[in-house]
Amino acid sequence: MIAQDLINQIISPLRPSDTVQKAIDTLEDMRVNHLPVVDQDRYQGLISEEIALGYPTPEDSLDKVMWLYPDVYALANQHFYDILKIASNHKMDVVAVVDEEQQYLGVVTVNDTLTAFAGSMALQEVGGILVLTMHHRDYSLAEISRLVESNNAKILSTYISQNTHDPQHINVTLKINQADLSRVIATFERFDYQIIAKYHAAEHSDLEKERIGLLLKYLDL
Repeated sequence: MIAQDLINQIISPLRPSDTVQKAIDTLEDMRVNHLPVVDQDRYQGLISEEIALGYPTPEDSLDKVMWLYPDVYALANQHFYDILKIASNHKMDVVAVVDEEQQYLGVVTVNDTLTAFAGSMALQEVGGILVLTMHHRDYSLAEISRLVESNNAKILSTYISQNTHDPQHINVTLKINQADLSRVIATFERFDYQIIAKYHAAEHSDLEKERIGLLLKYLDL
């Protein structure tokens, strides 16, 4: 899935002539921390909730306020993995999307992207998902693979993201080719790996949405 397929049709951009108060109200309505500022169909940057709330005169127009990340955006044909990387690197919860002529097309939210990410892993192939957290110096894909394969399973894909609660730790998301990961989980726990989210067939069906929610929460980019 690419950026243009994930554009959020509800979130509209702000204009430089809009007031800071309008930005505050829209940020609250949309429940996001950033909103794009667009001038004549050209992306100008993001206004953050922190900056808007801290601005002393909310009746001023946005052209008097500092915009963030004017050069940070996704192209329409970029994969959603790229969007996750952009969002993670810059700690933003929306990413602007532009075409090859730099015309603004819309925004993709991190939540929408993570949902696509989880869907691609959890729904398209048989298997389960585990999210581990560890100190970055302890990360070894070879060792993780060895533990998984000791249970006659294989890793189909991996994704590494920064743990937002501790910069010294990373989260490692594993897609594994077994629907029931109970034995794999037991092995990781025996070797003192910390599992912060799991989604597999052994979970009761009533908990599936909750587990997906946990995955998205702990991937909180």
